[in-house]
Amino acid sequence: MALLTNVILDQLLNHTSIRHFQDKPLTKEQVQTLIEAAQHASTSTFSQQYSIVSITDPDVKAQLADITGHHWLVNSGHFFVMVADQYRNLQIAKAHDTDPYILHTTDKFLASVFDAAIATQNIMVAAESMGLGGTIMGSILNDSKRVIDLLDLPELTFPLLGLAIGYPADQPETKPRLPQAEMHFDDSYKLPTDFDEQLAEYDADVAKYYGSRSSNGRIESFSHHIVAELGRSHEVRKELLATIKRQGFLLD
Repeated sequence: MALLTNVILDQLLNHTSIRHFQDKPLTKEQVQTLIEAAQHASTSTFSQQYSIVSITDPDVKAQLADITGHHWLVNSGHFFVMVADQYRNLQIAKAHDTDPYILHTTDKFLASVFDAAIATQNIMVAAESMGLGGTIMGSILNDSKRVIDLLDLPELTFPLLGLAIGYPADQPETKPRLPQAEMHFDDSYKLPTDFDEQLAEYDADVAKYYGSRSSNGRIESFSHHIVAELGRSHEVRKELLATIKRQGFLLD
């Protein structure tokens, strides 16, 4: 069955992560446009529970590269850190002599996570529409306490994602995604009866992709990737929960 198509769908369906950038910074106008695109993303109860930190200091950018382990980010045209933020709403609560307890709850932490994540995707879509590319980076969580100190983040804030944006120096091939039957269900969650067979076919597609792509080819399947992820050391991010609570979240 042929999929519907238009310019926006073509862009979404051909998304790739960009990690090699031309030596060309984004302009002030480009950055402002990307921020505005983020601001017009959907937001839970219109509470706008996130903030964005643009990293302009080369030393801070270099330290974030050390934290993430991805030093290519220093060559991006611009780097954003997306922050879950209830601190701003805390100031409003104090100004109106309102009990701010709810801002410390799991519910509001998740709401701020959702807001920040949706805004992040808006930036990526907007960037690609402008001829730019980038990578969304959860690896800033490798040392969240250091990121908090580095960016002077107050209570009721938490750094969630990095976002490296710039002019692509190459154009990687699009990775094959899971069969829809394995991730889209009608009315209730139910993996297909031929899950193993479909997964084997998908593993073969992913292995073909990695084996034939124009750069950084390797032997890899989706199942192998997941098993490798499960085998990663738990030491790197073991302080996450404690750090989130230290910032004043999840106190219910």
